[in-house]
Amino acid sequence: MDTPLQPLLHDETVILRAPAQAWSARDGAIGSRAIHGIYLSDVRILSTVVVTIGGLPGEHIATVPRGADSVSFISLLRTLDDASADPRIRATHTRTVSTDDVRETVTIASTLAHPVSTTIAVTLAADLAEMDVVKSGRSGALAEILVDGEAAQWGAGAVSAALLAPGATLSFDAGELVMSWPVTIPAKGEVAIGWTVIAADASAVVRAPAESAPWSVPTIAAGDDRLTRWVTQALDDLDGLRLTTTADPDSQFFAAGAPWFFTLFGRDSIWAARFMLPLGTEMAADTLRVLAGLQGKAAVPATAEQPGKIMHELRRGSLSIPSEGVVLPPLYYGTVDATPLWVNLLHDAWRWGMPEDEVRDLLPNVVAALEWMRDFGDSDGDGLLEYVDETGHGLSNQGWKDSGDSVQWRDGTLADGPIALCEVQAYAFEAATHGADLLEHFGAGDPQPWRDWAARLKQRFDETFWIDDPAGAYPAIALDAAKKPVDTGTSNLGHLLGTGLLTGNQAALVAAHLVSPELNSGYGLRTMSTDSAGYWPLSYHGGSVWTHDTAIAVAGLVHEGFTTEAGSLIEGLLAAASGFDYRMPELHSGDASSVVGTPVPYPAACRPQAWSAAAAVAVLSASMGLQPTDDGTALSVSPGAFGSAIGVTGLRFGGSDVSITVNAAGEVTAASGAAIEVR
Repeated sequence: MDTPLQPLLHDETVILRAPAQAWSARDGAIGSRAIHGIYLSDVRILSTVVVTIGGLPGEHIATVPRGADSVSFISLLRTLDDASADPRIRATHTRTVSTDDVRETVTIASTLAHPVSTTIAVTLAADLAEMDVVKSGRSGALAEILVDGEAAQWGAGAVSAALLAPGATLSFDAGELVMSWPVTIPAKGEVAIGWTVIAADASAVVRAPAESAPWSVPTIAAGDDRLTRWVTQALDDLDGLRLTTTADPDSQFFAAGAPWFFTLFGRDSIWAARFMLPLGTEMAADTLRVLAGLQGKAAVPATAEQPGKIMHELRRGSLSIPSEGVVLPPLYYGTVDATPLWVNLLHDAWRWGMPEDEVRDLLPNVVAALEWMRDFGDSDGDGLLEYVDETGHGLSNQGWKDSGDSVQWRDGTLADGPIALCEVQAYAFEAATHGADLLEHFGAGDPQPWRDWAARLKQRFDETFWIDDPAGAYPAIALDAAKKPVDTGTSNLGHLLGTGLLTGNQAALVAAHLVSPELNSGYGLRTMSTDSAGYWPLSYHGGSVWTHDTAIAVAGLVHEGFTTEAGSLIEGLLAAASGFDYRMPELHSGDASSVVGTPVPYPAACRPQAWSAAAAVAVLSASMGLQPTDDGTALSVSPGAFGSAIGVTGLRFGGSDVSITVNAAGEVTAASGAAIEVR
């Protein structure tokens, strides 16, 4: 018996409007691959959708995206055609996903001088498998579908679905529902049929927002149009990834990614919202509020909840990953970095113009988050944040590189926990420093203890993390259980830049490592350097390239003044974006651009992924060196990281519209209702 395998995604077609998504083959057929299906709320509503015309599938010639939520599949019908060389009959199958339904139409158009009669038939099946079952490569038993004239119904438990098929004859047998329409295509005319599937989940913990996307949509004019195309695609995908929780339907956030992570993830949603700040603070403010509403109140080992801690993920039920021995509760707190990142998002949103009364309302959550870092995050009292899974079935690694083999020595052996990650120390330093700034500005508490705490963390980091190397010293990815620095070269270094943790000389050492041929693939930053025994270009966190990871490094390099190095990584991301038709996946291979002429997919990568999409905005911002001044009264511009002239309208700062143009000579002009400073 074949062992089920996790489905591959790279060749499949996806459309989405969270919390619904549809995965199909390039010709629109659903059912030939394990990932195929129409999903709502992490349940597969339909596992088969196959269209035939005259008893045969059409000959597929094109797949035409119509935004994140719609696609048309075009095929020829040569068995109905005449004998001439030109195709004279074609079919267009359009599928459109909304938040709770899927609408499909098949239109047959003919230029023949005589009518053509045929039958359009559609075969449907539903296994109602939950997403963790699908991810494991398995499927569920086919559901019974009840037919009532031109309609049908099915479901299980809290999930229900209904089909409306006007004009069709419906029949159900052996797990399959067949709809058929006899049609006549008029001479030099067309005929169309359609059906709609509507679904609901009474147990859903997330839902679609009632409001439209809250960010500004920029207009970009650049000599290199790749950034423009990437941002355009990214914002369309991000619109489709918007969700709210059922408990707080007024606060939006970004679902982490399709298909596996179509829900609230603390770390992912925070980073995506942080990247989007140049287009407005509303998404960040909503994300902050929804996470504050779920902030930990008590110590609960089974869920990893602790007072002040920001959650990791929210599901409609427990999540089981049998191959990894992982079973996560519906609300899981197993993350070491989401809590300081939450504070950093609030600080940055405040600097970008989040209204002060909204910031003030969240200050008690700031204090709770800072206290978590001190009282729980630093579990052994050594001044650093570390993590360990106490349950035995949670995530063994709880930073953003959360796979089981992500923290390893240069010789390939795994590090023993508790683990203190380098980037988490940077996040915590930044959170304590900026948390103190918030407390001081709003008169909400004594900031000095947190500045002192940050100073002690920095001293401890300097004493323990740095590794001497002939190519230049660099920080370890982590300290292991014995507080020994784990010596593998990794992309985690990029997250240290711009946080204030490093001195200028230390930042220069990190910048040099990031653009070395061992880490810089030419398509972005490798997660692990090629001189490590564990490196493999298709390892999830051991050599692959993650777009958001590279974008964080780009932003940090620009912040520290290393625009040449940032420009090198930006060029790699733009080359990768072009290779993926500007819908950047969750990750891709670490193969060098000098070896492969186009980026190699990581075949199980999610796409779209929120932080990969939002990274386009982060790169846009970094290419112009945009950052609020320390006092938040002006927007600073420092061009130099982008290789050509660029002009952007539709940026937002302090609630005002901002337009900035940088010419080929690096000269800046700006039109804004806010103050602009050129560095």
